[in-house]
Amino acid sequence: MAKEPENQTVVIEFLLLGFGDLGDWQILLFLLFLVIYIVTMIGNILIVVLVVVDHRLHTPMYFFLGNLSCLETCYSSNILPMMLTNLFSGGRRTISVTDCIIQYYFFGFLAASECYLLAAMSYDRYVAICKPLLYTVLMNGRVCLQLIAGSWISGSLAINITIYLMHQLRFCSHNEINHFFCDFNPILKLSCSDTHMIELLTAFLAGVCSLPPFLLTLASYVYIISTIVRIPSISGRQKAFSTCSSHLTIVSIFYGTIMIVYMLPKTDALQDLNKVFSLFYTVLTPLLNPLIYSLRNREVKEAFRKFITKFCVIERQ
Repeated sequence: MAKEPENQTVVIEFLLLGFGDLGDWQILLFLLFLVIYIVTMIGNILIVVLVVVDHRLHTPMYFFLGNLSCLETCYSSNILPMMLTNLFSGGRRTISVTDCIIQYYFFGFLAASECYLLAAMSYDRYVAICKPLLYTVLMNGRVCLQLIAGSWISGSLAINITIYLMHQLRFCSHNEINHFFCDFNPILKLSCSDTHMIELLTAFLAGVCSLPPFLLTLASYVYIISTIVRIPSISGRQKAFSTCSSHLTIVSIFYGTIMIVYMLPKTDALQDLNKVFSLFYTVLTPLLNPLIYSLRNREVKEAFRKFITKFCVIERQ
């Protein structure tokens, strides 16, 4: 719906409310999210290091996992430091309009890239389980590089158009964003420009960016599950499912919570619920990625033990 500009001073900074209405609970939340941020960074960086230094992890699956961990590291660093500052300052964190749009740019870029990267990982698991004899041919180094490059490039294309249009918006009167980061809908809600065109175009671009990788991921797992249930032995089914269960868990949390957040009605009454579900794909998913892959993956655990052993030997010398 179009908004008429008001005869007031143009807003040059926003006020992120975050979780400022929780009073004394903010200190506990600060400590909780600080621990989550530290664990997330250490876990994801460690996976990247292990994938690089351990030759046993130089396979397509771990190449994708290393890229996902790199992405999650950037994702968390874009959201959590500002949230921690907000909580530490009592929920009165100001941010310039330009910095707010920059944060949304990296959020949109990384979220879209993750959609394509998860789809590439699901395709890798599809080939490994459904076409094992062709795996080395279909998932060679060149194909893996193309899938990774395509994921990062695809994530940047749509968001660049959205950001260009957002820079044309004017903001006046109200400047409070009832969220813990600069998301698309809360920003547009404060604009006194006509937002009809950018809303339509962004909805179209969001569909183009998220629907194809989601359908590819869904189709891959339909074929994977149908192949697994036809395996005659129980141990064979368990082994096949274990190779994709970690990825399936991450995919379910990521897509499930994003769908809930962006399908919920945009009303003030549901804003707090929106913030809670947003925590899942902005905070929980980057945390769970290294935990799930390290705790449920034998190769990663063995690579970690080998890395620690080498590190201890170097320290003693």
